[in-house]
Amino acid sequence: MDASAISFSFAPIQAHHRDRTRRIRAVLKPAAQRTASTSDSQRTDAFNYCLAHHVLEGAETAARSRETATFNWYGGHPDANASALSTPTAVGPRIVLAPDLDRLPRSPISETPYYVLGPNTTAAPRGLRDLAAAAYDTGAKNGFADLLAGHAVVVCLLRHKQLGDTLDSWTITRLPGTVYCDHVNEPVVLARDLIHEAGHNWLNDALGAAACEISDEVGFYSPWKKTNRPAFGFLHACFAFPLTMIYTARVLPQTSGELHRFLTVYLEQQRGLLATTAADHDRALALITDPTLRERLRSAHREALSL
Repeated sequence: MDASAISFSFAPIQAHHRDRTRRIRAVLKPAAQRTASTSDSQRTDAFNYCLAHHVLEGAETAARSRETATFNWYGGHPDANASALSTPTAVGPRIVLAPDLDRLPRSPISETPYYVLGPNTTAAPRGLRDLAAAAYDTGAKNGFADLLAGHAVVVCLLRHKQLGDTLDSWTITRLPGTVYCDHVNEPVVLARDLIHEAGHNWLNDALGAAACEISDEVGFYSPWKKTNRPAFGFLHACFAFPLTMIYTARVLPQTSGELHRFLTVYLEQQRGLLATTAADHDRALALITDPTLRERLRSAHREALSL
C-alpha cells in the first residue's frame, strides 16, 4: 500500500513555472510559444519549465561562442528534444542521462559540474533508465510523487559506486528541475537522493515564486557542513535532509539485509545532526516572509525531529 502523500502544493510555484517558461520562450523565439502549445499539451508546467531553462542556457552558451547551428537548434527545439529522450516513470516522463563526469563543463554559473541538454544528448543506457524509473516509483509510493514530478525532471546519473561509499549529488539554480547524482544498484537509495535534491529545487522555486529574499547577514551553524552558513544554505539543509529522513523512515520496513543496515545507520546519523539545529531553525524561519512557506519548512523539520 502506498504511504500517505506529502503535500508540496504551493500555488505561487505553479504560476512561477508558467510565467518563467513563457518569458524564456518569448526571448528565444516568439514562434516557439505557438509551436509549443500543441506539443506541450500532455506535459506538465514543471516539465516545460525545466526544459526551458536547459534551452535558455544552451542557447546563451552557443550565442556567446558564435555557434550558429547549435543556437538555431535550440530555437527549433523549445522542448530540447524531450520526446526522443523521455523515459516513462510513475511520476510522468523523465529525462535520464549518463554524461561523462570528466567532460562536464565548469563555468562561473556553478561551483559544481553540470550538463545542459543539447543536439548531441542521448538517453542513458537501458539499465540506468530502469534504475531511475524504479527509484521514482519507490519515491512516489512513499509519499513523494508530487515533489519528484515537479522538481526532478532531468536526472544525470554520474559515478557508479558501492553501497556505503560517499555519494555526491547536487543541483544548480540556473537549471531548476535538474538533479546530478552518483548512484548504486539500489533504487531505494537513488530515490532518497532524488528526494533530497528535488527538495532543494522546490525550495529555490518557492523562494523565487514568493519573492522571498533571505538576508545573508546572519549565520547559523550547519552540522552537515560543520561550519557556519548563511541562512539560505542553513534553511536548505534543514528542509532537504528532513525530507530524506521522512522517506527513509517510511521505506526502512520494506528493506532487509545490507540495505536495511545502511539506511538504519543513515537515519540514526541524521537524527543526531538534525537535533542540533532545533533552536537555530526557529530563528532562521523568522527570516521567511511568506507565512505559508514558513509553515511548510517548519512542518517538515518538526516531523523529522519526531522520528
